[in-house]
Amino acid sequence: MIAGDPAVIEPGALPRHVAIIMDGNGRWAKQRGRLRMVGHYAGAKTVRKIVRYAAQLGIEKLTLFAFSSENWRRPPEEVSNLMKLFMSVLQREVKLLNKHNVRLRIVGARDGFSESLQQRIEFAERLTEHNDGLQLNVAANYGGRWDILQQVRFFSEQISQGVLRSEQLTEALLNESFARSSVSDVDLMIRTGGEHRISNFLIWQLAYAELYFTERLWPDFDEQEFREALASYVCRERRFGCTTDQIRQMIQTG
Repeated sequence: MIAGDPAVIEPGALPRHVAIIMDGNGRWAKQRGRLRMVGHYAGAKTVRKIVRYAAQLGIEKLTLFAFSSENWRRPPEEVSNLMKLFMSVLQREVKLLNKHNVRLRIVGARDGFSESLQQRIEFAERLTEHNDGLQLNVAANYGGRWDILQQVRFFSEQISQGVLRSEQLTEALLNESFARSSVSDVDLMIRTGGEHRISNFLIWQLAYAELYFTERLWPDFDEQEFREALASYVCRERRFGCTTDQIRQMIQTG
């Protein structure tokens, strides 16, 4: 799954944590006169490609928004097929992820999934938990407000039990808790599909992230478009005087 030489630029220039809202599968299929699920299967192939490339580049964390808590409102048949696809991808890919030192974490409300899918998730996480390469977070049945609510409930209980005083609750403590139970702060957030909003994704963690929006539909998102997003980040974040073309070349060729 992960092969080839990593393309690198100046150490520290690339984002440590990239998050992606993978939007446009359904529209991609509709443009081709196909069923929406055809777009979701095409999108799954893009996931494999982008995970491989992120690992090659040495990015530390990649968080993918796979299924939001609002997606349950979609037609029942599509939701059912998405769950089957999720199960299939976990079964097919987890051994390859483990082989290539990728750690997989599923973030979201798991109690919304079937027992068999929850078991598959637990197996995949256990298999890869000691890997120290790319950390791949898949946000499934996830919502940013839900994520914040979990923290509110946790710290409310800590305070009510006398484990923590309210004045001891700080932003740093919250950051640590999010990183431990959910995901850490994001450096670069990419959204495909042409929409310009975060759609209840990682509300706390995106506070200081650079945002990159592209018209490209997710199944068509590739390494070149990923490089464009990274070049945009480097230009904004590093400001070390290179032109955009120079940065793209550095990312591409090392």
